[in-house]
Amino acid sequence: MLVTSNMIKSMAMTTDALQERPNAQVLIIGAGINGIATFRDLALQGVDVAIVDRGDYVSGASAASSHMIHGGIRYLENGEFRLVKESVAERNGLLKIAPHYVKPLKTTVPIFSTFSGVLSAPLRFLTHKQGKPQERGALLIKLGLSLYDSFSRDGGSVPRHEFRGAKKSLEQLPRLNPDLKYTATYYDASMHDPERLALDVLRDGLDAGEHARSANYVEAIGMDADGVRLRDTVTGEEFSFTADVVVNTSGPWTDLTNASLGEPSTFMGGTKGSHIVLDSPELLAATGGREIFFEHSDGRIVLIYPLKGRVLVGTTDLEHDMTQPIRSTEEEVDYFFELIAHVFPEVVVDRSAIVYRFAGVRPLPRHDDEAPGFVSRDYRIEARPLGARPGTLLSLVGGKWTTFRALGEHLSGEILTLLGMPRVVSTAGLAIGGGRDFPVTDAAHRVWLASHGDEVGTQRAAQLLARYGTRATDVIEFLVEEPDAPLANNHDYTRREIEYLADTEAVVHLVDVLLRRTSMAFVGGLSGALLDELADVVAPVLGWSASRRAAEVDAAIAELRDAHGVTLAAASVLPVP
Repeated sequence: MLVTSNMIKSMAMTTDALQERPNAQVLIIGAGINGIATFRDLALQGVDVAIVDRGDYVSGASAASSHMIHGGIRYLENGEFRLVKESVAERNGLLKIAPHYVKPLKTTVPIFSTFSGVLSAPLRFLTHKQGKPQERGALLIKLGLSLYDSFSRDGGSVPRHEFRGAKKSLEQLPRLNPDLKYTATYYDASMHDPERLALDVLRDGLDAGEHARSANYVEAIGMDADGVRLRDTVTGEEFSFTADVVVNTSGPWTDLTNASLGEPSTFMGGTKGSHIVLDSPELLAATGGREIFFEHSDGRIVLIYPLKGRVLVGTTDLEHDMTQPIRSTEEEVDYFFELIAHVFPEVVVDRSAIVYRFAGVRPLPRHDDEAPGFVSRDYRIEARPLGARPGTLLSLVGGKWTTFRALGEHLSGEILTLLGMPRVVSTAGLAIGGGRDFPVTDAAHRVWLASHGDEVGTQRAAQLLARYGTRATDVIEFLVEEPDAPLANNHDYTRREIEYLADTEAVVHLVDVLLRRTSMAFVGGLSGALLDELADVVAPVLGWSASRRAAEVDAAIAELRDAHGVTLAAASVLPVP
């Protein structure tokens, strides 16, 4: 069998790699996007760095995003001008360095009044208190978008905003509520596959750092005389790991992680946001291929967003106890249907159209009596001694998808200072993973397909390029090594492709394939028969016994049901020979 560089690097994505050398200059706890971005940046500087997560990579807060890379126009009202400026700059940058996953997103705001909110806006700005909920009118939105555009004037990658009256708005989007007075249209960016983007960032770190290592399903459970105590959640095996700097990037679980390390904190106050994914051709057509983004009558910012042939609807902003399960509730689903009816009153959707739902908690700072919508989305770094041991514990408070690169560079800079090491490279402008040499023009796209189409066919090459960026070259090399065939229960994927993911991308559980290595669950493409087929493909690659294979199918069915509202039954009890 051909041994690829990806397979070699996958050896550094194991618990064994940590146990064989249980020390590093830096240990990062929490492999969400901000932990992974920091890992990549440190590895590029030549730092000996390791990262662990008690679950899968980007399976926590980072897995519950609205799939947007945005400048945060609503943060202007909070006075967070630094964050908006940085967010717009990072949005523009990601369009260039991650063009395989980050694309321009046309966004339209339906507006139902001219002056609404003008009197209450200064009070909200000064006090961060909501008062009586009011939808923002055209004047406030116009002012906000004009200021928003100003942040893009240098190096801007997207067009400036446009205003239209009701008549022209309804000509473009005839299913919108006819009571609207205006629409405002501007551009942000979509992020089609956040989990795959994060895996690209992680792989960059492993490729860059000779000593960089990572392990999923490894949790930090305490401190002992030898360092941070880690536990493999699959085998139950425990071991100690020593580092000069321990970095807590566990997002909304930061306080719980610090408590387990014997360093209790009260930094966090995250709020829950839920989403549903609808298979509704009528609603999809009504969006006209653009995101509908607006403020509902209760003051919440919500979105209706066409994605992967489905429609993503979100989000809420509710207080949440981090010791409790994070779930999308029926009350939230009712709320989503109310807002769809508000924007598209003639489009009828109900629960039968829901193919997937998900919820997560934003890693926001503790905010006491401040309204959730006004809690800062900016980030800060808290430093303290590492207990009785020499070293430093850094805790990241806040952070979001849009600014992950800049945040990683900032946090890495703090760590380099502690280590007394210089920065040797910046990640600004540095292509991410499959975005490297990605064909962004039609001509370049045709050239790439022509150079790879002979191996798997032009249509399949185009599919793989869209799915993996230019890292599709490695996938294709693997696919053609042996005979291949589409999955019987999902023709968008082949058996060899699933084998490749299991062999090179640190798959530990079957659910990793369903939720994060592919988008099968997100688009409602699962069935009991498909789960069994995937288990049959993955089991030999990972060396699962018949009992382990059956347990993985059962666990996947339970997680899909409990966390994502997807009800499936296994098609078989015994594995197929």
